[in-house]
Amino acid sequence: MTKDARWIIGLAALLIALATALGAFGSHGLQKVLAPDRLAVFETAVRYQFYHALGLLGIGLAVASRERRGVRVAAPLIVIGMACFSGSIYALSFGAPPAVGIVTPFGGFFLMLGWTVFAWTILASRP
Repeated sequence: MTKDARWIIGLAALLIALATALGAFGSHGLQKVLAPDRLAVFETAVRYQFYHALGLLGIGLAVASRERRGVRVAAPLIVIGMACFSGSIYALSFGAPPAVGIVTPFGGFFLMLGWTVFAWTILASRP
């Protein structure tokens, strides 16, 4: 397995573990701490982190099976997107100033860009 595949798959696994821990923490530790609307926001961040971490795992497996530059480029874009998107939503759920929300759409942009680069690379590749 290539170095790129190892770091992508390893990071995806850690992000999945973190999403699991944060989900459990939200379900068991935050229900009495956060207002229901803020807890729902927190759960949105966990859900999106799960989705994209699982997708990142798929990218890692694609890198392991077929080395393509675009796949290697997509992974960091998705990691940046997850950090900005879910990270800003986590912060907002804990009462960060609303200005932090300005980061969320940039995270969404990086997520969409990363998935588009991945899709383009896979669709444009020859068997």
